Amino acid sequence: MHRFNRRAALAAMLGLVLPACTTPSPTLRFPQITFVHLPPLRLDAASLEIVDAFKPSFASPNVEHLMPVSPAAAARRWARDRILPVGNAGRIVFTIEHAGVFETQLEPAKGVRGVVTKDQSERYDAALKLRMSIDGGDGRRQGEVSAEATRSRTVLEGLSLNKREEMWFRLTEELMGDINAELESAIRQFLQPFLVPRS
Repeated sequence: MHRFNRRAALAAMLGLVLPACTTPSPTLRFPQITFVHLPPLRLDAASLEIVDAFKPSFASPNVEHLMPVSPAAAARRWARDRILPVGNAGRIVFTIEHAGVFETQLEPAKGVRGVVTKDQSERYDAALKLRMSIDGGDGRRQGEVSAEATRSRTVLEGLSLNKREEMWFRLTEELMGDINAELESAIRQFLQPFLVPRS
């Protein structure tokens, strides 16, 4: 009887422990990528239209639809946070022309080195292309600027989903940092007649 109770207790303990070992890692929660901490670019137009001309394939090798924050979503947020129409007429059109992230499988190392070391298993290439046009509404003033940015990252084989998503999030952050600097510079340089200073 005593031996049976010990076995039953051991089985009960294993029954409690084993499910805990197979519990998946908790899903990471990522913050939004915003630009409200930066001053808005005040432009002499009455409205802002955001056009998403990029159509994701939702299929490999593209992965932007799997990312916590896709480049297209971050670009839309940039336009809403940074472009401020303050005029009485005219229109700003902000177009997302390309916002893809492409996954490439990398060849593992061969021989002894491939057995004893972890290799970079995938590379992710992100590209973002934006265009912004403005019509002053008076039939005379028109302007256009564009910006492009690319970033790449590789990951080690066996990377967990949480770590991969964290890398994707940082990739979008870095891409938007480049785009923000390039677009603001272009707007200040080429759309100067449309910029409205704070009163």
